[in-house]
Amino acid sequence: MASEKTVTRSSYGLGKHGVVNTATQHWNLGAEALYEATVRRGLGTVTKGGALACQTGKYTGRSPNDKFILEEPKTKESIWWGKVNRPISQDRFDRLHTMLSVYLQNRDLYIQDLYAGADPAHRIKVRVVSESPWHALFARNMFIRPPAEDLANFIPDATILHAPFMNAVPERDGTNSECFVLADLARKLVLIGGTQYAGEIKKSVFGMMNYILPEKGVLPMHCSANIGQQGDVAVFFGLSGTGKTTLSADGTRTLIGDDEHGWSDNGVFNFEGGCYAKVINLSQEAEPEIYATTRRFGTILENVVFDPFTREVDLFDGSLAENTRASYPIDFIPNVEPTGMGGLPKNIVMLTADAFGVLPPISELTPDQAMYHFLSGYTARVAGTERGVTEPQATFSTCFGAPFMPRHPTVYAKMLGEKMAKTGARCWLVNTGWSGGQYGVGKRMSIQYTRAMLRAAIEGKLASVARVQDPNFGLLVPENCPDVPNDVLQPKTTWSDGSAYDETARNLRGLFQDNFKQFETDVSDDIKKAGIYAA
Repeated sequence: MASEKTVTRSSYGLGKHGVVNTATQHWNLGAEALYEATVRRGLGTVTKGGALACQTGKYTGRSPNDKFILEEPKTKESIWWGKVNRPISQDRFDRLHTMLSVYLQNRDLYIQDLYAGADPAHRIKVRVVSESPWHALFARNMFIRPPAEDLANFIPDATILHAPFMNAVPERDGTNSECFVLADLARKLVLIGGTQYAGEIKKSVFGMMNYILPEKGVLPMHCSANIGQQGDVAVFFGLSGTGKTTLSADGTRTLIGDDEHGWSDNGVFNFEGGCYAKVINLSQEAEPEIYATTRRFGTILENVVFDPFTREVDLFDGSLAENTRASYPIDFIPNVEPTGMGGLPKNIVMLTADAFGVLPPISELTPDQAMYHFLSGYTARVAGTERGVTEPQATFSTCFGAPFMPRHPTVYAKMLGEKMAKTGARCWLVNTGWSGGQYGVGKRMSIQYTRAMLRAAIEGKLASVARVQDPNFGLLVPENCPDVPNDVLQPKTTWSDGSAYDETARNLRGLFQDNFKQFETDVSDDIKKAGIYAA
């Protein structure tokens, strides 16, 4: 049995959050104890190699329709209200807060006190209180662990009360389903219930940082980041499935982080202390660093199928979910920056997985084009295992992270433009999607080619290469690139049917134009001129 000295419990107790009359409180347990509690409660299974496999039931991804922000006087005027940020009244918020607090009574609770933000000047203290031990391990993996001496008097800036097995009643509680994710930005309090999907914890903290940091002159970014041997920092924007995690885990560069960062006047810093990688169809050959984490103690595998006898995991089986995930501490990746910080970015990469197969695989953006594409946040998703759906679906998620942006997108876009102008950072649009035809006809862009193009861009090897303007999208495409065939750089040449390419490109231009209408009154004429318009 552990000695009392090994347990660090904050003097700022749960009663400060209205959580009282609990059963056993487990404070800041390590992975071993949380594994043990998870298995004992039948919530997870240890797989071959040591990873902990857990299932999330009905919800295998975020539930954006169940997310609400408290509408209250202090923050009301600064929120981008609409489809993304839905309001909830004070009465309904307080009612669910009370119900959740009562629900947590007489239950064993798992508490983790952590930091969000590697830069001490801009970090916040986060407390996660959960009824589930593996979700506590998830929080411990994903955020930054304070030194033990900081835990005894830890006073959180933000608190998440997490009750995945407590369901709301929509008719009574004013929610859209049994799931609810409610944020009070003034008090920095988040209530989560009715969903076991762990990503809701991670993104609730990200949303909080996205609200707090702009007022401090720090740009919050949905991006990965790494550092080259010369100290040059690159950031990679991109939505899920575009390769943000995979491409930033490059053995020739040092990883800062795979998903969430801030850009201050001093440089880039990771918000997190872990990675949350999508692992469906992950191969050891193409992504060895991430693959290795799926066979390691301390990693959580979410909705990953495994053999019940051998416990061998099968990353190619999407029967539980297409959105299979691995959560692991960032130091599971070799060649990682231990401070979580780097200098000012020299290169900005905007990743898109164009399933229509018409965007160039790499192009350099002018500053105005960068603002346009940042606000557009384009990618195209494929149907996956959904029956009857065969066509790609365009997705526009402003700032490459609309669901997590409480403020108006132009707040973040303006900050990016100002920081690019100040540092002279170059910007690249990289298509990791399809080549030779759209999804179902062409093939996914070779990751080896994408890595070669990125390295050439970031290492300055494309600086002297002539550019040709793409006739459909106005993008500046390099005429050649080391280790990449020239015909790959021009998407139309990879199609067997040129007229089909032209029609598909024309349709995508129209989608860009329709989406950007929402921003036209808020941006300069130069940014509008740099846009993509239907012929």
